[in-house]
Amino acid sequence: MASIRELLAARDAGKTICPSEAARAVGGEDWRDLMQPARDAAHELVGLGEVEVTQKGEVVDVTRARGPVRIRRKG
Repeated sequence: MASIRELLAARDAGKTICPSEAARAVGGEDWRDLMQPARDAAHELVGLGEVEVTQKGEVVDVTRARGPVRIRRKG
């Protein structure tokens, strides 16, 4: 969760990150194994009211979304 928070803090309001950016920040070359944990962390942050997960610009439930998603600060 910290990686997602840090990446979003470095972005302008309304800008998004990909879960893979958080996975890469934590896992380096082994980031692919961290994709599901990154999506899980995004889900936790949604529950805390900190972020929204989007797909094609629409807010989605990351636990049900298939394919690429983006994460943005809520607000």
